[in-house]
Amino acid sequence: MTRNDNIKNIFVVGFDERHGADLLQIPDACSFNFLPLLRSEEIVYQQKYDIEEMLDKARGILRNFDGSIDGMVCHWDFPATSITAILCQEFNLPCPSLEAILKCSHKYWSRTEQRQAAPENTPDFCAFDPFDDDALSKVTLDYPFWIKPVKGYGSLLGFRINDAGDFHRAIGIVRERIHRLGDPFNAILAKARLPKAIAGISGNYLIAEELIHGLEIAPEGSIQHGRYRVHGMIDMVRDHNHKSFLRYEYPSKAPKRVQQRAIDVAERVLQHIGFDNGCFNMEFFWDRDTDKLQIIEINPRISQSHSYQFEKVDGMSNHEIAVHVAVGDEPHFVEGKGPYKHAAKFLLRHYTQDDAVAIRVPTKKDLDLLLKEQSDTDVILKLKKGQRLSSLIDQDAYSYVLAEVHVAAQTTHEMLEKYHRAVELLPFELEPVDEEASA
Repeated sequence: MTRNDNIKNIFVVGFDERHGADLLQIPDACSFNFLPLLRSEEIVYQQKYDIEEMLDKARGILRNFDGSIDGMVCHWDFPATSITAILCQEFNLPCPSLEAILKCSHKYWSRTEQRQAAPENTPDFCAFDPFDDDALSKVTLDYPFWIKPVKGYGSLLGFRINDAGDFHRAIGIVRERIHRLGDPFNAILAKARLPKAIAGISGNYLIAEELIHGLEIAPEGSIQHGRYRVHGMIDMVRDHNHKSFLRYEYPSKAPKRVQQRAIDVAERVLQHIGFDNGCFNMEFFWDRDTDKLQIIEINPRISQSHSYQFEKVDGMSNHEIAVHVAVGDEPHFVEGKGPYKHAAKFLLRHYTQDDAVAIRVPTKKDLDLLLKEQSDTDVILKLKKGQRLSSLIDQDAYSYVLAEVHVAAQTTHEMLEKYHRAVELLPFELEPVDEEASA
């Protein structure tokens, strides 16, 4: 095998061809050899997560690799970020510690750290066991409040609770579904050094939080050798139900002073938890009426949901940051060099809690027609013909995502018009499922 010592080998945890193509778009992609380390279909959106099996398979790939192992990147949530931290520590690669990752992604532990570093930006919260028959009495918040698992993503098993009836209905659903992520999360927690106050809060616990609202923004950045940088601010726009995300839009329309406050708070919290040599995005609510800025959550990675936007507006995706931080190099991210001024990832949703089956979905002909009309609009279908909505994994409690639609334009108005036109060209037809007949 011919080797080029100037090319660095980067292992990608949760590799797939789509994001592999994003990696190849960074300016100096020719300096790197990107190698799969567990493909996305092996590590994300699983019905069952066997953490030890994943780790053993990844270790085998790394140990049998005939070459230098120069870095490791990850852009997925659970369990990829934690697995990446474990492997980086074992193979002496730059990465935040597992404990720092968990101080971001364990929602209760994260809240306790946020309260220490930025109490004025941390909503009231408490943890409780959903399998406790007297769980409601353990909640110290007044109605309304929000509940969610200590480990989750994408509003999975998140519910607004207005009264005791809402609480008990939600707990019934949680008890059926929480073990899917909670049990493997416990396997990861067992590998970390946990404070006593956290050790008793298992992956199958819930956190109740004060209801917060406002404009949702997310600074995304990195910390490398203690140096803090932010490379962009995303607006996370919710749909008419105020619960489900409609789009992730870049650049943010929030006032610059509010953006700077979020950037400063994020730095204070991340430095407090000892997060270093990694990427992050931190979500905030800004209340226009009270000017209050409150932390929603911390994600210890770049978001693949933001890559298209950075590429279209800045001319390079956020993978540029992740790759260079992973190898200890200086990132060279520039702003405003892309062909468009605005870009967003839209989530085309069907709002229902009832099941249905897809009797029609967009065909290649439909997608080609859209591409001919909007050459830079990118669509990822999530639903196949004949598939039931209930078979879609990791949906929020109020809707189902039928497709992701990435749109770029020169103005927000033009971007919204392009999105609505795209929806017109993406035919979905759903037929209700007769549950009794099905049973």
